Amino acid sequence: MIGLWKRLKQNERGITGLETAIILIAFVIVASVFAYVVLSAGVFSSQKVKEAVSTGVQSTTATLEIRGNIIARMDESTVKEVFFCIGIPPGGGAVDFTPSGAAGDNRTHLIIISYSDPNVYIPSLNWTVERLSWGNDDYLLDPNELFLLHVYMPETANITVGPYDTFSLEIKPPEGAVLTVERTIPARVTEYVNLH
Repeated sequence: MIGLWKRLKQNERGITGLETAIILIAFVIVASVFAYVVLSAGVFSSQKVKEAVSTGVQSTTATLEIRGNIIARMDESTVKEVFFCIGIPPGGGAVDFTPSGAAGDNRTHLIIISYSDPNVYIPSLNWTVERLSWGNDDYLLDPNELFLLHVYMPETANITVGPYDTFSLEIKPPEGAVLTVERTIPARVTEYVNLH
């Protein structure tokens, strides 16, 4: 009996090795699950970063820029109309300037132009567009095209913009950055004033 007991004790080495292997396999499984979770979180966050960058690029490529001078038409030392040429910067995307009522379309303008000065804010002004150089027959301002905007100054709420007055126009496309134009009327005015 003592001999049998000694032989059973000697065989415990195999059982200890088996327990160690089971523990090692459990550690490997836990580590692989943890690695999977970390990699999944990394892939998810990199996908979100990609979406954010893509959205940022899309919003900045639809911006507008002023091409040339800004001219004010004066009547009795009061600004009645402001006009300027507008284009797309290099690498930019097209912007829709379709006038309301054009080609049987009864919608309003997609572009909103607002007015502000130190005392007044008007969220939407009347304006028209004239195509100066274009590659097709639509009012979609594409790169390498040039449109002339006529912005009619507000005639409500006793707003008069004259010499030494400062005003702002914000051109707001449906997508992309807002183009802000701020100018001050010079002291000496003629019928047409260049607002450098």
